[in-house]
Amino acid sequence: MTNNDILRRLRYTFNFEDAKMIALFGLADLKVTRSQVSDWLKKEEDHTYQNCTDTQLAIFLNGLINDKRGKREGAQPKPETRLTNNIIFKKLKIALDLKADDVLAILDLADLRVSKHELSAFFRKPGHKHYRECKDQILRNFLKGVQMKYRDNA
Repeated sequence: MTNNDILRRLRYTFNFEDAKMIALFGLADLKVTRSQVSDWLKKEEDHTYQNCTDTQLAIFLNGLINDKRGKREGAQPKPETRLTNNIIFKKLKIALDLKADDVLAILDLADLRVSKHELSAFFRKPGHKHYRECKDQILRNFLKGVQMKYRDNA
């Protein structure tokens, strides 16, 4: 999955308007323009399409966390320069204040069955012996489940 695709899915799921998207970036201390956001949301075939970098998506996700959970005291987390599906999954879990059972229920909405042990492996540190890489299919199904759960309630 591309960063742009994730950004498009989250915008659709939560029905974010351009001003809200700009504000979310701002909550994590990045000033973006309406045209930048617009270019990130376009399809790859469009000649004005711009690639959303890992750092930009990390900043957006940090802004989403700040918006949904409130800004934490002290220094804000530094945005990652390299994102993995595991990091994206973890940031979305934090932003939506989801417990393991909530995540399993969301994956179930997308007809994906995962055990609690498999799920916890996605949120471990990469060097841990039980760490497991989150593949695109898992993240795609999680985003689909989030859309099914939150789209009507947004």
